[in-house]
Amino acid sequence: MNWGRIRELVRKEFIQLLRDRRYRMILFAAPLLQMAVFGYVVNYDIKNIRVAVVDHSRTAESRKLVDAFSGSLIFTITHRLPDERALEDLLLRGRVDMGIKVAPDFAALIRKGQTAFVQIIADGSMSNMAALRMAYTSSVLERFNSQTLRELYPQTLRYGRIDARIRTWYNPNIESRYFFVPGIVAFVIMLISLLLTSIAIIREKEAGTMEQLIVTPLKSYELICGKTIPYIIISLVQLAAVIAAAVFWFEIPLAGSIPLLFFAACLFLLSTLGIGLFISTISATQQQAMMTTFFFILPFFMLSGFVFPIDNMPAVVQWLTYLNPLRYFLVILRGVFLKGVGMDILWPQFVFLAILGGAVFAGAIARFKKRLD
Repeated sequence: MNWGRIRELVRKEFIQLLRDRRYRMILFAAPLLQMAVFGYVVNYDIKNIRVAVVDHSRTAESRKLVDAFSGSLIFTITHRLPDERALEDLLLRGRVDMGIKVAPDFAALIRKGQTAFVQIIADGSMSNMAALRMAYTSSVLERFNSQTLRELYPQTLRYGRIDARIRTWYNPNIESRYFFVPGIVAFVIMLISLLLTSIAIIREKEAGTMEQLIVTPLKSYELICGKTIPYIIISLVQLAAVIAAAVFWFEIPLAGSIPLLFFAACLFLLSTLGIGLFISTISATQQQAMMTTFFFILPFFMLSGFVFPIDNMPAVVQWLTYLNPLRYFLVILRGVFLKGVGMDILWPQFVFLAILGGAVFAGAIARFKKRLD
């Protein structure tokens, strides 16, 4: 292997990339832009649930119930309505997220020691948000039962209680950005490395320089090294940039080892670069290569556990996720970022990532060499 020839080919690749304005945008602006957009937009935290109240009881007990909602940091009482028709109109127009209907006999039933029913009407057009709102509502009602009623009737309600002191490790405030931002780091690296590698060879073919490279003394493996090394370097530089953005911009704690993170990225890049090389052998134009790249990216994204829990998928689909390198890289990223774990815990993911990456890259090289021959 002649490293001098490889070095010149790497230099040529960098010159071609930096000369083209479109590629400069992809290299420098796209990763940080994607990080910013995904980091702020992809968010399941609920901070302002708009609530309308229909209080037919109008007693101290019903006012305490409404105060329990308005006193939280999540619910905002936006409307106090006379009847249900006004509530239905607000829900239809999307001006409130949920409604609370208090029956006329609410206080009377509580004073008798009986169960009083409160009707909660939520907008279920967005099922995931509705489920979260119902969970917060249940929490407020539980607190009302255990604390407020005890304050109102300290003599009559004498019963034991459970004092649950809940602590959440690794994400104390249950912020969704702790979950999403490490995943976005993986997604950005996969997208850029896969896209650039898939069009690298096609660009040479369209420019008519591929034949010139073939007739040079370059060996096939030297050509492959010269074409992939620049994108390994670019991907690692971009990884450093998005990690810095995650830590200093989004304030995601990095509890583990940075070298371990980069080692995992190198194993992950074996898969993405290998798939990129494979795409370059089956595509005739850069447009075809880009379309095929996104054909691979979508299944990787959906089957990685980034958006949907793998345990909730059908059994057959769960087996398919074992062939997805992004699945293992996400586990490593979140483990290193949030838990600070090392190789003693994450070694199965590293082993699978190495085997999968090695097989994909070796297969892509074999096909690429066959096309050259």
